[in-house]
Amino acid sequence: MVNDVPLNNAEIRTLIPHSGSMCLLDSVTEWDDRSIICISNTHRDPANPLRRDGRLSAVHAFEYAAQAAAVHGGLRARSVGVAAPPGYLAALRDACLHVMRLDDIASPLQICASRLIGEAANTVYECQVSAGDVLLAEGRITIMLRV
Repeated sequence: MVNDVPLNNAEIRTLIPHSGSMCLLDSVTEWDDRSIICISNTHRDPANPLRRDGRLSAVHAFEYAAQAAAVHGGLRARSVGVAAPPGYLAALRDACLHVMRLDDIASPLQICASRLIGEAANTVYECQVSAGDVLLAEGRITIMLRV
């Protein structure tokens, strides 16, 4: 069952610790207990805090994915009346980049994260970042409880 959609950037900021321009996601279009789909246009923003020398490396697609996973954890926790524990990106596995840069992608980014195993902050997500029908990056991320 899909829940509470769509969510905008202001609502996303209530679920994750990222503030200001470091909150990279614009909206949540769909989510359920296993997965989430988010949209972002921040990859084209010249003020994106991850840019270096005016460019946004495709490796940062995994930060977008980690934020989607964090929002997913926050939404799952909120749905049962609790706050999500803080977590951090602990590992990246099977990462594959299909482009070099994100800043030159004209379409919005679609970030999909599917929870494979785990609960709360100790989870593994399979992630894909795409633009339209073009897959830009994919891999698995591990989120661990911050202690």
